[in-house]
Amino acid sequence: MTRKKKTRSLADKVTIRTGKRKDYRRWRHDNPDEIVSSRRFTEKKRQQRKLQAARKLARQQQAGKLDLHGSDSRDGDAPKGDA
Repeated sequence: MTRKKKTRSLADKVTIRTGKRKDYRRWRHDNPDEIVSSRRFTEKKRQQRKLQAARKLARQQQAGKLDLHGSDSRDGDAPKGDA
């Protein structure tokens, strides 16, 4: 005897909306101008960005300068690929 295949979610098959998450997502999508982040969240993100910038600056200052073109290897003005 064969069994019926189980569905992963019944959310799309239900006509009466009992949950709020999907409705809220749709409302957020339809009204992007009414959505404002909380002060706590924005302050947390601002602090994270400051910390990230400070770490990046510290890494850049800690790293030594790279001599990419080599100041002592100049043969002339022509690039090495040209003969």
